[in-house]
Amino acid sequence: MCFHFFGIRHHGPGCARSLCLALKELAPDLLLVEGPADAQEILPLLNNPQMSPPVALLVYRPDQPRQASYYPLAVFSPEWQALRYALQQRIPTRFIDLPLALRLGGTEPEEEAEHEAACSCSASEEEGPAALEEIADDPLSLLSLAAGYQDHELWWEQQIEQRRNVQGIFEGIREAMRVVRGGGTPRHREEAQREAHMRQMLRQARSEGFQRIAVVCGAWHLPALEDLDAFSEADDRALLQSLKPVSVVATWIPWSNDRLTYASGYGAGIAAPGWYELLWSAPTQAGIRWMIRAAELLRQEGFDVSSASVIEAVRLAEALAALRDVSAPGLAELQEAIQSVLCRGETAPMRLIEERLVTGSRMGKVPLETPAVPLQRDLEQQQRHLRLKPSPEVKELELDLRNENDRARSRLLHRLRLLGIPWGEPLAVAASKRGTFHERWKLQWQHEFVLLLIEANVWGNTLESAATSFAIKEAEHCQQLARLTELLDRALLAELPSAVARLLDQIHARAALASDVRHLMDALPALARVARYGDVRGSDTQQLQTVAEAFFARILIGLPGACLALDEEAARELLASVQRLDSSIQTLADEEMYTAWYSLLGRLSETEGVHPLLRGSFCRLLLDRQALETARLSRLAHQQLSPAVPSEEAALWLEGLLAGRGQRLLAIDELWQTLDGWLQELSAEQFLLLLPLLRRAFRDFSSAERRAMGEKVRYLYRPRPPQTSSSAAALDERRASFVLPLLSQLLEVTLYAD
Repeated sequence: MCFHFFGIRHHGPGCARSLCLALKELAPDLLLVEGPADAQEILPLLNNPQMSPPVALLVYRPDQPRQASYYPLAVFSPEWQALRYALQQRIPTRFIDLPLALRLGGTEPEEEAEHEAACSCSASEEEGPAALEEIADDPLSLLSLAAGYQDHELWWEQQIEQRRNVQGIFEGIREAMRVVRGGGTPRHREEAQREAHMRQMLRQARSEGFQRIAVVCGAWHLPALEDLDAFSEADDRALLQSLKPVSVVATWIPWSNDRLTYASGYGAGIAAPGWYELLWSAPTQAGIRWMIRAAELLRQEGFDVSSASVIEAVRLAEALAALRDVSAPGLAELQEAIQSVLCRGETAPMRLIEERLVTGSRMGKVPLETPAVPLQRDLEQQQRHLRLKPSPEVKELELDLRNENDRARSRLLHRLRLLGIPWGEPLAVAASKRGTFHERWKLQWQHEFVLLLIEANVWGNTLESAATSFAIKEAEHCQQLARLTELLDRALLAELPSAVARLLDQIHARAALASDVRHLMDALPALARVARYGDVRGSDTQQLQTVAEAFFARILIGLPGACLALDEEAARELLASVQRLDSSIQTLADEEMYTAWYSLLGRLSETEGVHPLLRGSFCRLLLDRQALETARLSRLAHQQLSPAVPSEEAALWLEGLLAGRGQRLLAIDELWQTLDGWLQELSAEQFLLLLPLLRRAFRDFSSAERRAMGEKVRYLYRPRPPQTSSSAAALDERRASFVLPLLSQLLEVTLYAD
């Protein structure tokens, strides 16, 4: 009986190919792989024809789904190839790493601290804790630096992935790990416990009488596993006794290439999964195929790439490889050649190649028999029925809610968003497609959504029941009226009638107790949108219209008192609510509301106790809605900008009036004359004091509007031509007789064409 150890790096086509050859030559009768022992039951699913990498092994606590671990596998991962080979050859296969049930259970804090202190002392005596920690994070860093490579990934690719002769490669890795790690104690207690458990699994396999045992594990762990007799079984057992198991569940989930990279935060990530995938599928022609893919991608994006340029780029990459004394062009040489020849030195096309080719967008699949919570199964069924395939790529989706299939898609996306799973993000609809029946979405699937689905399963086994239960629970605990109406809007978009009924009851109850008029104003916009546009989804909007009218009636009563005795900060907060309320009234398009609202604003714009910022803003709202006559505005301007009014109050009134676009104000000569006279009467000290307020009042105007205002001032003091008499403006019939016949012919042609 003997063990055969294969130290690997987590992902790498060269290492995976060498491992396959070694296993075929060894023909083991037992395969042990570094992986969580909790996943032993679902290991046979790897041999299912519907399992397509990249995939990830997910182990999580059902009571706390956020406590989970992922174990991604790609087609070029050594573990994937070893497991597939063993399952196809019916070789017994086991995961030997420490179960997640024990790792997530944790250890006693005192024991962890003692172990960390002991490891720190041991490390400081040999080479320092910082150095040991750096080696543990990347054990191959010292080897690459010793070979003169600052890029550890490049060193690994040239020494392992592009190696032609793989004879003795695992013996070399094992010897290198012995030198790098030595006999040092593991840095972390968890690492020591993992290695202790793996040694226990090796002892168990030896006791069962297997003769040729293949052990596939991380290269860093080799020195701690090879010599079992150097470690006491009693010590290993004692090290594991302090762990307290918890309940966990294991399953397989689809993964994607972009989640295999370092940029995703994956600790064992690689820089170029797309390149490694090509190296695995076509090792002898990887360079040529890579160049062809790059040329094809650039042509699709509108770049001019000829066949001669592709040939020239291939030759340049081969020349770079020869100059650097490597056997074949690697990714670095190919990318430099692509940028120099195909991209003509530009960096923008290279970013496209790095995103589409170097990383790639491949997403794996798992078989239907894979364990999953009912909510996840319901989502998968709806995705297949609606033809909404999850993808890590960003895609835009246009929906027409008059179409039943599009309406069902919208309902699905809104229900997921209600549950806190933002697979789709709503986007603004193009101006050419304005209307309540159009929606535009940006879709991008994230793998974390699987955990969110597991968490949301406590609310129900289907999306409809889960979203309904969640909305009702949120309504029961929500105290803010605006939050309740917003939740009602989302429930209507998700088409959850049971939740809508409960939310309406809660809104009635909260509104009856609401004493702050701002709460009512902030709650009305969501109600107005639903009452106006809810009929597109077949919702009954009559009850919502009644609630909105009741809110508006209470606002009319409470707003005058809310506008009195306010400081500037409170006035600005109230103004924001008033502006939202005004937009809501425009949405509802009710003539009686218009009349009552503008009448109230007119009274408040002349009430002395109201803050000047609010009075000016009320005037502006009335002016924009064409409910304020020019003569009345001029009279109010004379009053507010008179010498009797403090200059600070006048500036605040002016800020409220001028906020927004300036086109409508440019036509009122009397207003600008009053403003100009007020400015001229200010002293130098007052002007400097009010200058920040005046700048703030004019900040929303565009540069074109500001130029027009300057011209307006010049126009105000320009001499006016004398008024012509009516006789001078009389029609000259003799001159008109020359024009009228031709004009008559033009009109006849126009009418005939129409």
